[in-house]
Amino acid sequence: MSRLARIFSFGGPDDGPYRLRRLIGMSLGLIYLFYPVAEVIDGRVGTAQAVWRMVALAAFVSVYLTVVLGPRGLGHRPRWIFPLLALATLMGAAFPLVFHSESWLTLPVYLAVVYAMALPPRRAVLGIGAMAALLIADGLVIGAEDGLLWMLVLQTATLGVLFMSVRNTRVLIGKLKEAQSEVARLAAAEERLRIARDLHDLLGHGLSLIVLKSELARRLAEQGSPKAAGEVADIEAVARQALLQVREAVTGYRRSSLPEEIDGARAALAAAGIALTARTSGAPLPEDLDGLFGWAVREATTNVVRHARATRCEITVSYGERGAVLEVADNGRGGPYRPGNGLTGLGERARAAGGDLEVESGGRGFRVRIRVAPPPDLTRPPTPEIAADRLAE
Repeated sequence: MSRLARIFSFGGPDDGPYRLRRLIGMSLGLIYLFYPVAEVIDGRVGTAQAVWRMVALAAFVSVYLTVVLGPRGLGHRPRWIFPLLALATLMGAAFPLVFHSESWLTLPVYLAVVYAMALPPRRAVLGIGAMAALLIADGLVIGAEDGLLWMLVLQTATLGVLFMSVRNTRVLIGKLKEAQSEVARLAAAEERLRIARDLHDLLGHGLSLIVLKSELARRLAEQGSPKAAGEVADIEAVARQALLQVREAVTGYRRSSLPEEIDGARAALAAAGIALTARTSGAPLPEDLDGLFGWAVREATTNVVRHARATRCEITVSYGERGAVLEVADNGRGGPYRPGNGLTGLGERARAAGGDLEVESGGRGFRVRIRVAPPPDLTRPPTPEIAADRLAE
């Protein structure tokens, strides 16, 4: 791809749409060039002069847009941008004198915008002041009207300060995105450390107990004691319990419930600058659904922190005669849905519980919904005998 094609490329995930908006905004600002164009259109200059003026104007506009739409966004200019900036400054200083026309005094105004967008704040202020001084000098040489001259000076200062603010806003937004990415990375690292700590505690305790009982069972077996079989049975029970606890630690079930996972999600989302709203309705969830929904909240909110770039997230839980429903939705960028290991595993667990997983992704965000059908004893009204038993209890 050529250098010019890369400059005007809009294919990047973040900078491309912003660069397109810059192109539209800067193109609208070119309306100030109506005055030098009008001199050519209304025939105030000869044919040769008209050609030279249009060539000069096209050259200035090309250099101006190339500098403004430089690749990689604000604050990351390649070195070849600065020679173009010097060339644009030379054009802005020379063309009003060469063509000896007040209409060309608008060029320093554009240069003030370029300096404001391309340079750090202190240098940008110096550049804007230099363009105001250049405008006054050119205006005095060509004998421009005082009213027009001071109006252009005021516009130079005003637009320069305005676009400095725009540039600073873009820089702050970029830093905020970097901070959110760092928060997501730290959250993922903290989750890995949590699992590592749980596994260390579980395996350290369980394996130590297995080693001790294995040594005892070996000594009893060497002595021919019938108690060896009991110790072996204890080893099997300890191993099964340790395996179960390891699985619970990896899947996030261990010492956690849906309310705890919602509290953890609120803390993680708040750290990423995302507001959480949680709503629950209906009867309390049974233990198996509480574990499933807790794991789903952990997986869904982790995806929100890592990928959504959202500002708001909503968790809705309901349980009643129509079954149990969990919904986690955000207002971030949805994009095409590509199922990963987390959501694939979540779908398998939902189906194992008799439910299903629904995922919606679009321009308004990302939505994860789990529906589980109600158990028969919840949908069927209790018989008088059952009601009496429950009343007696």
